[in-house]
Amino acid sequence: MPPNKGLDRIMRLKVPVIVKLAERKLLLSEVMRLGVGAIIEFVKSSNEPLELLINNKAIGVGETVKVGENFGLRITRIGDMKQVVQSLGK
Repeated sequence: MPPNKGLDRIMRLKVPVIVKLAERKLLLSEVMRLGVGAIIEFVKSSNEPLELLINNKAIGVGETVKVGENFGLRITRIGDMKQVVQSLGK
């Protein structure tokens, strides 16, 4: 297969795009007590950057923006795109 043909196929892949708000570990016993209305507090300021993940790999960070009635992510820092594409195969 010619090199460009392979790249064309890769560029048409749909990959999960995730914006990670925060992360925290809980004891399984705490998770089992969760219910409707429960609040999980995260140790992260609301003005800290959010992490952008592609295919569960961190590639950049950004800040929240309002887009009509929805929210979005304004990217403030992103990795090298060549490295990003290469990391998708790993």
